[in-house]
Amino acid sequence: MSTVRLWLRNYLALFTDPISSITFTNVLEILILAFLVYSFLLWVKNTKAWTLLKGIMVLVVCVSIVYLFQMDTLIYIVNRAIDIAIIAMLVIFQPELRRALERIGEQQIVASLIPIMENKGTSELFSDRTVNEIVKASLEMGRAKTGALIVIEQNIRLEEYERTGIVLDSVVTSQLLINIFEHNTPLHDGAVIIRGNRITAATCYLPLSDSMALSKELGTRHRAGVGISEVTDSLTIIVSEETGKVSVAYKGQLTRNVTADMLRNQLVVLQNKTTAPKRFRFWKGWSKNEA
Repeated sequence: MSTVRLWLRNYLALFTDPISSITFTNVLEILILAFLVYSFLLWVKNTKAWTLLKGIMVLVVCVSIVYLFQMDTLIYIVNRAIDIAIIAMLVIFQPELRRALERIGEQQIVASLIPIMENKGTSELFSDRTVNEIVKASLEMGRAKTGALIVIEQNIRLEEYERTGIVLDSVVTSQLLINIFEHNTPLHDGAVIIRGNRITAATCYLPLSDSMALSKELGTRHRAGVGISEVTDSLTIIVSEETGKVSVAYKGQLTRNVTADMLRNQLVVLQNKTTAPKRFRFWKGWSKNEA
């Protein structure tokens, strides 16, 4: 019990120190740690990592009790197992860690901090005609209750998922999309991947989402649509075979029962039309020796 009393005495001493001993660096460290912990918990709460994290927290509590009461035999076992546990955690959380790093890479942090590294121009991903063809096909398949799964590539390449299907390389048309997903046709099972103005592949297999927030009434098609949007920056259009409702998955979020206008607006945002060149005003005119 002397160990417990010593720990409590040292802990309470932290609150008896004068406020003047707290520096700006201490406050900054607390804010950074609070933000990191909050972001981490927010990231894992809707995935299977949350269940694993609760199990790890239980183990941490058990190990703390072992060290608190100086259980020598268990301490010896814990010290030998801790290295293996770290490696096991990396293996278990590998999909979540990969997803987090991909999201960090998508944020373009360096470009936002250094204005001179901004892109001078962007080009649209696909044409207005492609937008109209996708919207038309989605709504017609919804009215006919034809199940469909259409993945629209953005910046992250989807070649690893294309290899699971059949290569097409065809111009996007509503007639072709409807024909692909028609019942009892060779290409109707799986997803279609669109890059730019072309359908690159059909019957592609997608990763399923582990999100606990998805409704239990949703089937494999919706979970696959959300799953691909979690691991890439693509937008996925899902047409329900049971209800005929059209849904959109983007960045791990599923929007159900979208209308034609809602779908068109989302595609226009994704389209990324060419804009005027962005320049850092401090450097304006330097390249052409302008006044």
